[in-house]
Amino acid sequence: MILLFNILFLLFSLFIISRFIAYGLYEINNNKNKSGAISYIIFSILSVIFCNIVILITL
Repeated sequence: MILLFNILFLLFSLFIISRFIAYGLYEINNNKNKSGAISYIIFSILSVIFCNIVILITL
């Protein structure tokens, strides 16, 4: 059961990361805001990775 939860959580995290990257690319292409988009992508990826590590350690 825990393995299934971990797999589902990782898949959901990949979905979230893809949405973050898509929004970052939107910011770069349409709004010409490269620094904001890059920092948004980096912070969001780091937060998702940190959440995954915490979930995997606690279970």
